[in-house]
Amino acid sequence: MKIVSYHDYRRLAKSRLPKMVFDYLDGGADDENALQHNRNEFANVRLSPKRLVDVSNRNIERAILGNKQAAPFAVAPTGLNGLFSPEGDLKIARAAARAGIPFSLSTASTSSIEEVAQASDGELWFQLYVIHKELAKQFIQRARDNGYQTLILTVDVAVNGNRERDLKNGFSLPIKYTPKVIWDGALHPSWSWNLVKYGMPKLANFETAELNNIEIQSALMSRKMDASFDWQDLKWLRDEWPHRLIVKGINNASDAIKCAQIGVDGVVLSNHGGRQLDSCISPVQALEEVVSKVDIPVMIDSGVRRGSDIVKAIALGAEATLIGRPLLWALAARGERGVDEMIQMLKDDVDRTLAHVGCSDINDINKSFVFD
Repeated sequence: MKIVSYHDYRRLAKSRLPKMVFDYLDGGADDENALQHNRNEFANVRLSPKRLVDVSNRNIERAILGNKQAAPFAVAPTGLNGLFSPEGDLKIARAAARAGIPFSLSTASTSSIEEVAQASDGELWFQLYVIHKELAKQFIQRARDNGYQTLILTVDVAVNGNRERDLKNGFSLPIKYTPKVIWDGALHPSWSWNLVKYGMPKLANFETAELNNIEIQSALMSRKMDASFDWQDLKWLRDEWPHRLIVKGINNASDAIKCAQIGVDGVVLSNHGGRQLDSCISPVQALEEVVSKVDIPVMIDSGVRRGSDIVKAIALGAEATLIGRPLLWALAARGERGVDEMIQMLKDDVDRTLAHVGCSDINDINKSFVFD
């Protein structure tokens, strides 16, 4: 198959992964309206090109959270990447480092905080799910000790989304070997062979955590987030973490303002890629208002697929975007090489979009390039 877009990586990933695993990667909550809504809102933003501009030399480098990066996007935190390709987190982290963009490691990763730090010499961010505060303290101390420069607190998973594909498929980790699952694995021998060769992926950060506290053990057994985590707890986390702190999952200006008042260094507008609240607004819809109300960096994810989406987001005031599913489709399709290719595809698309709209520098893109 000749690969020219993320659609091709998605099709190839679908052919190579068992249905249960692909549905976990690809699916959303309830009727999955938010998945299409995210794409529709990006499509509704129309660019207004400027002509007779010298665009013979173009720049896509951009400062993200004060650090100069090779492109105006970073890798979003995503969980269970080892299901899509063995050592998936390590592969994406290495590709991000080669590309000169930050990599975000999920709490629910299948490679540990320490393993990723050893495998990558790039900029590392750690994403935190709070299941228990003592366990959260362990994770952030480990991230700090291993050189992670940014902590991302995800706040939109007080309870898990109603992902009906996963419920129908009986998706869980470890995978339960029903006759249906065994047959699906037989139809995807390359994936099954990797499972035999490398073993069942595990939640590596929990495997290496100190679990001698009975409350922590109970919290892990229930596999539920700490739904009581509130603004006072965010202040606690701000005091615990000495470096850059980002809050991900914000969708309105009032919450962003509270984050700024507490001393958070930036926010990520996100509806979790449509995987939590199906009727949630797309982050693109809130972007301009949030940017107008706070003086901290505002980033965005959910539905970002092309470089033109990235340019649109920056034109509307975002500092950068985070990229999730396209990199996972590429990982499942072609492993580490696929991630390299997808990142370069996005870079090329950003560069090409700049040329088309008549702007030589991503840092000069603004609302004047958007048709209102």
